[in-house]
Amino acid sequence: MKTRQIQDLTRQNTMNANEAFPLVDVSGGPFERGLAHGRQVPERVARSLALYRSQLDKRGVSHERQRALSARMMPIIEAFDATYLEEMRGIAEGADLAIEDIVLINCRTEMMYGHEEIGEARKALDDGCTGLIVMPPASATGRLMHAHNWDWRAECADTGIVLRMRRDDGPDLLVFTEAGTLGRHGINSAGLSLSGNFLTSERDYVNAGQADTPLALIRRRMLDSTSMADAMKALWSTRRYASNNLMLADARGEAVDLECAPDEIFWLTPEDDVLVHANHWMCPVARTKLRDLGLAKSPDSIYRQRRVTQALQDARRAHGKIDWHVVKAALADDFGAPVGVLRVPRKISFDSIAATVSTTLMDAAEGVLWIARKPYESREFVEYRLR
Repeated sequence: MKTRQIQDLTRQNTMNANEAFPLVDVSGGPFERGLAHGRQVPERVARSLALYRSQLDKRGVSHERQRALSARMMPIIEAFDATYLEEMRGIAEGADLAIEDIVLINCRTEMMYGHEEIGEARKALDDGCTGLIVMPPASATGRLMHAHNWDWRAECADTGIVLRMRRDDGPDLLVFTEAGTLGRHGINSAGLSLSGNFLTSERDYVNAGQADTPLALIRRRMLDSTSMADAMKALWSTRRYASNNLMLADARGEAVDLECAPDEIFWLTPEDDVLVHANHWMCPVARTKLRDLGLAKSPDSIYRQRRVTQALQDARRAHGKIDWHVVKAALADDFGAPVGVLRVPRKISFDSIAATVSTTLMDAAEGVLWIARKPYESREFVEYRLR
């Protein structure tokens, strides 16, 4: 499969916008990084805002109420990490938007599903994602392999960016994210990689309080860490509004899957050098303590989990090692279409269209991401480098 290397792609690049997510280079302090982010992709930040304003409109949340909810989140963000709010202020100024608009984009999960005004919207839980990690002994490259399908709103194919952050106050980052947000999944210069999957339980959005932290900020905090232990400490030290699954790896050869309820964390480690997670609770302890609310909406998670695991295991038995071709094929599996591992666009709740927005391959040891945009249309992966 042809791979195109991108060194310095910006929104002024002559590359066709349909072929790649733009690379946004930022550096300096938190405000300066945010300012550069907003200035380079203002139209994509505006699209992110328009998408989630529309999603909240459809859920009966007025623009006035949206602004009030954002204002309520600001002191929570500042108390968690004041530099994150400062970075959001920079994005707002660079994109010529209000700070409340950027907070809305970063806290969109909590706003879409987590407030009393939304009511029945909580029952329309329709996120997805399938993630995998292959440990070095099973990898054809001899390096840890981490990959992820992001299943969400189809419009995000036009809001996604790759953010490359060079800085002195933490490790450099190379992350895929939505324009206007601080990070979604990716790698850092300390050799860590992180991806996330949707999970839900009866504990979500219950007794939410000032100590709860938006999911997007937790992911960014973990990516800001210089060691796997510090990343996990950052997670254990927070309480969340809702459940979420996080796959964390260290390029030197360690990985863990962290199934997070709002107030408790369960974990899984690789078996036979492979770790796979879709969108249902897998840890036996979690399954005895929690009620999985997601399977009623996405029972396909069960066979997605099994099919990807089986594909990796079959390749290892047949060839001794797993290469990126195997990983790409596993994440392109369309059994059960339109709700396979690879999800084609389909109508879901609130007149939304869901699809696999991107497939991301991560090699943290080499500092490389390969990303396919709209992988249901094209399996051409574009290369982005941290260094």
